[in-house]
Amino acid sequence: MKYIKIGIIIILSGHLSVSCGESTAEKNSAFQTDAMMVRIAEIEIDSNYVDDYIDILKVESEASVRLEPGVICIFPMYQKGNPTQIRLLEIYANKEAYEAHLKTPHFKHYKESTLHMIKSLDLVDMESIDPDTMLEIFRKNWHQNGIKKWEY
Repeated sequence: MKYIKIGIIIILSGHLSVSCGESTAEKNSAFQTDAMMVRIAEIEIDSNYVDDYIDILKVESEASVRLEPGVICIFPMYQKGNPTQIRLLEIYANKEAYEAHLKTPHFKHYKESTLHMIKSLDLVDMESIDPDTMLEIFRKNWHQNGIKKWEY
């Protein structure tokens, strides 16, 4: 019975912040998916600096997500079998959040300390094909982590 009550509370809190019955327009205004800035950073690292670069990137991406409310996601990864090919999935609440990110001490430190390690950088701005599914990804995370509302 206790678990049923907890489940009902979680479902109701989810419906208060993001109702499954809302229209797409209402969801987008609540989460502002139309304002989100999504990009993929394609980075090639000098093979002499891969470990150093990854160490610095891990610190920067963690700090960005933890400290900046407008940074929804900075997900670093590299190609299997080729760690010099780094990719970052970056999602910001809006362009202003991205611009604020560029001014943070942790991003400036990352940029200054890795500049000599980067052979190439291409920032590819993306558009979401299915914003409703993006919302479902976030909704799953919120429900699993007990988050009650989107704040930034």
